[in-house]
Amino acid sequence: MLVNEFLEDSADAFPNKTALVCSGKKLSFLEIEHLANRLSNALIDLGVIKQDRIVILLEASVETVVSIFGILKTGGIFLVINPQVKANKIKYILNDCQAKALITDANHFKDLSAVTSECPTLETAIIVGYDQTEEKMHKMEMPIIHSYSEILDKYSIDRPQKRCIDIDLACLIYTSGSSGIPKGVMCTHQNVVSAASSIIEYLENTPEDIILDVLPLSFDYGLYQVLMSFKFGGTVVLEKSFLYPYTIIDLLIKEKVTGFPIVPTIVAILLSLKDLERFDFSSLRYITNTAQALPPRYITKLQQIFPGAKVYSMYGLTECKRATYLPPEELDKRPTSVGKAMPNTEVYLIDKNGKEITKAGEVGELLVRGANVMKGYWNLPEETERAYKPGPIPGEKVLYTGDLFKMDEEGFLYFISRMDDMIKTGGEKVSPKEIENVLYQIDDVNEAAVIGVNDDILGQAVKAFVVLKKKSELTQEDIIKYSSRHLENYMVPRYIEIRDKLPKSSHGKIAKKELK
Repeated sequence: MLVNEFLEDSADAFPNKTALVCSGKKLSFLEIEHLANRLSNALIDLGVIKQDRIVILLEASVETVVSIFGILKTGGIFLVINPQVKANKIKYILNDCQAKALITDANHFKDLSAVTSECPTLETAIIVGYDQTEEKMHKMEMPIIHSYSEILDKYSIDRPQKRCIDIDLACLIYTSGSSGIPKGVMCTHQNVVSAASSIIEYLENTPEDIILDVLPLSFDYGLYQVLMSFKFGGTVVLEKSFLYPYTIIDLLIKEKVTGFPIVPTIVAILLSLKDLERFDFSSLRYITNTAQALPPRYITKLQQIFPGAKVYSMYGLTECKRATYLPPEELDKRPTSVGKAMPNTEVYLIDKNGKEITKAGEVGELLVRGANVMKGYWNLPEETERAYKPGPIPGEKVLYTGDLFKMDEEGFLYFISRMDDMIKTGGEKVSPKEIENVLYQIDDVNEAAVIGVNDDILGQAVKAFVVLKKKSELTQEDIIKYSSRHLENYMVPRYIEIRDKLPKSSHGKIAKKELK
């Protein structure tokens, strides 16, 4: 199966069903199919060939969704860049993937006009809201500029002939590399189909599901909400962000949302709102969380606000999309676990010598096997070899996640730390996650992040950054005293820094590298 068939099959099965709700517009599967076909036929006519890379630089919008499927229908490879990314990084990505075309809006294209001339492979720019009276854009020699709306008016709604097989690449998803240079994770059609199918299976999605997506589509978690919904014939309600939380609350109720994917940052904002219990969230069937684990206190609060919703704690990396999930019925018993392998996936732990760990409580690196394990990193063979290594079956590659876990007697997994985040203090190895879990038990703590800082005596000392609730009178001494009652002496933070906010990635994850 190909990813573009998610749309095509749903358009055939549910032509008039609402597929997308965005900015006050509602489009059916057939309407999106026709728009995507028009764009695909235009791209083919403009010279796009199989496996060409096409960059989408747009806010979450109807045009973004149409572009994703339109590119796939050409046999091309799409990649979505968050519009908040700065011009120099966009230039790097355009050149790294050797992009042939760019789909963006007029404002962003103007901002990029100084760098697009330095992207030699970029031949075509398709502009949403293109104004031919804009002299600077009109006079550019390369890339050749086309109006998005004019293209859609000009080309046929006929479905183009398939150009790919499932081992061809469907998309690149750029993530931050350890060196600070973005890495493009190569995702084949088979990878995406496998990951989407497994997640849909354990979430028990049906065409009646309505998913609210407030996550960036440059983030695989946000992107897959659209892809999965189109696969199972559901409806996705697309919002640009969680900037206005009461708008999101209204959407949850108005659109009768059944599925709500979140990250801990969203939960922190939700919990700061007043009287959420007064709203009717009876339509909500499930909540999912990934990126960073939810503190148990957050889980309890979510269950109070959304009493009818199941909460799924999950773990994954862009390099495999998703690896594990915790069945909701296990949540009260083991709230800090990320569960076991999802369907059609195998996970296991190895020690520092590469031997598989079978004993409960021992810490090791998590490895992932399955069709969801992506192809590798674009143009980075050495990085690919470090992360994707030969597995137990001849000829296969497994993903070395770089994350440390332990498992309990029943095989449920618990995240410990990134291997390079572990703190070595006074001869002891300390998991930042374990300390953060304790800090989150303090009622006035909204967010917490723990890192190791250089120390002449200890090697590294534990430092905690916390964000407190408004009007909180909690002091650094109060936090240290609480930590001392709940942690071993060597784990108690030596330094506490109280901040108004913590740095975040574009995906809403706390950016510890910036704290360091």
